[in-house]
Amino acid sequence: MAINLQKGQRIEIGFTKMTIGLGWDPNEGMGYDFDLDASAIMIDGDRKLVSEDYFVFYNNLNSPDGALTHTGDDPSGKNSDGDDDEAIIVDLDKVDDRVTEILFVVTIEDYERRKQNFGQVRNSYIRIIDHMSHQEIAKYELDEDFSIETGVEFGRLYKKNGSWKFEASGIGYRADLAFFLEKYYKGQIIK
Repeated sequence: MAINLQKGQRIEIGFTKMTIGLGWDPNEGMGYDFDLDASAIMIDGDRKLVSEDYFVFYNNLNSPDGALTHTGDDPSGKNSDGDDDEAIIVDLDKVDDRVTEILFVVTIEDYERRKQNFGQVRNSYIRIIDHMSHQEIAKYELDEDFSIETGVEFGRLYKKNGSWKFEASGIGYRADLAFFLEKYYKGQIIK
């Protein structure tokens, strides 16, 4: 039986291999396709990106430690047919020792030109599927109206006292993918 999480709720993860599935349905008749992109940011104890290779997204599908694998970009949001739009496969046994947290964010590509935001998206969720049982363990459905937000931190896996937990975040930003990279990157970003 899957747990339906509320914003801010935390659960212990008792297994190491999982899929983090993210899904959404754009409202019909909005003109352009919605290109929403799921990303995972692997950060250290200082809440900084371990290195740029640990930013997993449509242009970097695998983390160097082999812990994260992005299944690929769905540029129109029409490939899922009611299933996850994008997914990230996680193996916690392989996570680099420096990583203390993995953030899962979704951003809207080209939102300014297309005049898009999360208020025009419905049925948004993040869910955890156990690889052993193939069962959905937990799901968090975004039920807030993010009418100006263009990037949302859906949830995070984090290590506390040697064990992994998951928190349903639901934090919205008026931002794109570059914002999250700048927020967590240690080095200088050349634009």
